Amino acid sequence: MRSPSDIIIELESDNSRLFKEDVIRKEMLSGNEVFFSGIGFACNKLITFGVKQIPEKNDDSNDTSVSWDQFVVLLNKLINREVTGNDAKNAIIQTMELCSKKDWNFWFRRILLKDLKCGVSEKTVNNVVLKQNPKYSIPVFSCQLAQDSNNHHSKLFGEKIVEVKLDGVRVISVVYPNGTVNQFSRNGKELLNFDNIKKQLSKFAHKFEYPVVLDGEVMSSSFQDLMKQVYRKTDVCTNDAVLYLFDIVPLSDFENGYSKIPQKDRSDILAKWYSVSEIDNVNVVNQELIDLNTSEGSEKLKQINKAAIDGGYEGIMIKDPNAPYECKRTSSWLKLKPILTFDLTITDLQEGRDKYSGMVGALVCSGEEDGKTINVDVGSGLTDEQRISFWENKRHLIGRIVEIKCDTITQNQNGTYSLRFPVFMRLRGFESGEKF
Repeated sequence: MRSPSDIIIELESDNSRLFKEDVIRKEMLSGNEVFFSGIGFACNKLITFGVKQIPEKNDDSNDTSVSWDQFVVLLNKLINREVTGNDAKNAIIQTMELCSKKDWNFWFRRILLKDLKCGVSEKTVNNVVLKQNPKYSIPVFSCQLAQDSNNHHSKLFGEKIVEVKLDGVRVISVVYPNGTVNQFSRNGKELLNFDNIKKQLSKFAHKFEYPVVLDGEVMSSSFQDLMKQVYRKTDVCTNDAVLYLFDIVPLSDFENGYSKIPQKDRSDILAKWYSVSEIDNVNVVNQELIDLNTSEGSEKLKQINKAAIDGGYEGIMIKDPNAPYECKRTSSWLKLKPILTFDLTITDLQEGRDKYSGMVGALVCSGEEDGKTINVDVGSGLTDEQRISFWENKRHLIGRIVEIKCDTITQNQNGTYSLRFPVFMRLRGFESGEKF
């Protein structure tokens, strides 16, 4: 059986998706249990080790490697938080010293980093194994997302739960009755910088009979300041961050991507838990049930929307009280904003002219929205500092997600779509394809 470190090195050697899938297929057919066990630990985003920095081995003075079973013992201790802090750091260093340089740097270390660094993710693995050998499949991290109400006017009838739409960082908190709390971004990236919030959730975790997922957004005095703190490794300051919760589902349902518990019941469960838990940096979003089939309900919706905008919120969320929680984009959650916003991918950067020469003139963006292919050049909304910085770092901007606001969608002659009066709002993450 081939060693996992050799497989990782091979996967790094070619960027072709088909090549990587072929390598994984060969290991599946050979029954390489250790390899698939390891990538399961690395790629299952709900598995966390509670460590930030993992040292790289620089010398190869030791050719004796740790067995896989021995390493799994360490992984389970980290997962269950049996070793934390300096004890965890020392245990990792001791394990590293017993490993060969190749096995540590290309295999064990990357599992602890939750990053195989070879272009393989849970989706890559599942593309190969789901049909032929599903025991090797890896859960895909996903949460419920909203549709734009402008595209679903037919859904705006009957009883609806209405709440303000927050403009913060989406945070998925997994809370265990024993007090363990893990937090993730909407893409499944572990968040380690909201210790104050985690400690407060942990204090009241015993009130849950089973592991739950608390869905919400972290807000701060400034969105941009908050974004700077999300993944910062030093000088972290999130003391004023507040987690606003708007949903709760059992962890087992979240892992399966579906919870049949109706929205109104989930809201009641969340409100009941919060009413007996005094938590300083955690709040529950206020919700109101209105009937859009009545004139009073329609008028109330307008009033809530106006109050939300006047209060500095993005708009409102309109939710079906009888709908399940689904880990995908669904019309049971509708967002109503005073303006349209889209999250598009930067595909190129155009140099400016005249006074903008030598800096960004426009961001070339594209993306899909409700089956429409959108292509648009965005120059408005960029500050001079951003134009200079983006141009100097243009190689790193390609593939980044950007939020654009506009008036409406317009159709081009070639069948694609563009945006009328597009304005740059902000970058939505730190890496290619990442969004908050």
